[in-house]
Amino acid sequence: MSHQDQDEFRDESVSLWRIAFAPTVWAFHFLLCYAGGAVWCAKFGAAQGVGFLRISVLGLTVLALALIVWQGWRSARQWEPHDASATDLHRPESRHRFLGHAAFLLSIISGVGVIYVALPALFITSCR
Repeated sequence: MSHQDQDEFRDESVSLWRIAFAPTVWAFHFLLCYAGGAVWCAKFGAAQGVGFLRISVLGLTVLALALIVWQGWRSARQWEPHDASATDLHRPESRHRFLGHAAFLLSIISGVGVIYVALPALFITSCR
């Protein structure tokens, strides 16, 4: 394997991690918010109120959105939109840009998902 092939493989493997990063953040946010809310309500119930729960969901949401925005920004830089035809996909640079584009779009979807997961925290009045 030539040095150029190794560099191309490394770049593409990093791009594949970028594609998976934002949905993974979304999944962990979902898990922590809903499991954390269930544990909080099961353990403390109406005795403690939901103030801490709301603050926790807000903190997790801000952290998740920050990570997703950072990933989206990096993916947009990799994408560098340009006027290339569909026949350019056989070139390594075009595949690299395509993976950046896919990661950017997944970041947008994941950001929307994180916001929707956090919305119920606005309406929580009690654990009942």
